[in-house]
Amino acid sequence: MSLIEQAAKRLEQLRKAGVEIAGPVADAAPPPPAILVDAARLPPAAAPAVAGEAEVPAVARVSVESRAEEPVVPPAAIVSRQVELDMAALAAGGLITPDAPRSQMADQYRVVKRPLIANAMGKGAAPIRRGNLIMVTSALSGEGKSFTAINLAMSIAMELDNTVMLVDADVPKPSVLRMLGLPPARGLLDVLTDDSVDFSQVLLRTNVEKLSLLPSGTQHARATELLASEAMISLLDEMATRYPDRIIVFDSPPLLMTTESRVLATHMGQVVVVVKAESTARSDVKHALAAIESCPVKLVLLNQARSTTQDGYGYGYGYGYGYGYGYGYGSDGA
Repeated sequence: MSLIEQAAKRLEQLRKAGVEIAGPVADAAPPPPAILVDAARLPPAAAPAVAGEAEVPAVARVSVESRAEEPVVPPAAIVSRQVELDMAALAAGGLITPDAPRSQMADQYRVVKRPLIANAMGKGAAPIRRGNLIMVTSALSGEGKSFTAINLAMSIAMELDNTVMLVDADVPKPSVLRMLGLPPARGLLDVLTDDSVDFSQVLLRTNVEKLSLLPSGTQHARATELLASEAMISLLDEMATRYPDRIIVFDSPPLLMTTESRVLATHMGQVVVVVKAESTARSDVKHALAAIESCPVKLVLLNQARSTTQDGYGYGYGYGYGYGYGYGYGSDGA
């Protein structure tokens, strides 16, 4: 005889003996969740018996309180901080702004950005790995690389099909936030040195709809090693692949004055070398380009060129380097 049959028989014996039975047996409602426990293993007081009758194994029903699971509350989403750029102040400083009237400099940057965007989106002559990572640098300081990086990012932000992130990777001497009228903030180096700092926590959204900023962050004595670390490579991979329409512009240190830019260049798809017209020695340009020889695409932009064509556009071709582009504009920059 099965355990269930023995239990049913035992309940029938108790009913005949006049023992009132309440609960699921007398109630047609479905029983609550229960655990079946062998009464032979319960203390004597827990196993009722009828005098003069043989002991029959009984089954006691022990109700178990059903507890609703605690609702799972997802962690709060990390939202990037919003900052406001003073468009009037930027325009007064010679920078491109989305709401400014059409200008010669804005048109020059439209020409400069076109091949860069084509390469970034895989529409160039050949596919370029990490083509949407564009480093703006120079041979020496004072040639206008930061000015160029900001204007290039602003110009790309005016595209209908692309967004842009401007990264201040000039970790020894950051200047992007200062030039944009913003205070120092945590950024790239903080993400690399502190596992608790999330990338989204230090990214700054701006009132230029398609432009975001990544500051250089807290200065670190081992910045070169950090830029060459596996953490940096993983971060660059994430930045390059997270959004297919995003182009990332890096303002990096001068190539001949620090080692950080050379390390960073090895991870870039495109490099723009800014050359100050009638100032930078040809030998310095050659040495700078040799330092980034492994980069797939190298463009030379001639800054502050005074010569103009009949239509008013100044240009240069990187001191004989056939792959270079250059368009002059009238600001010293950083």
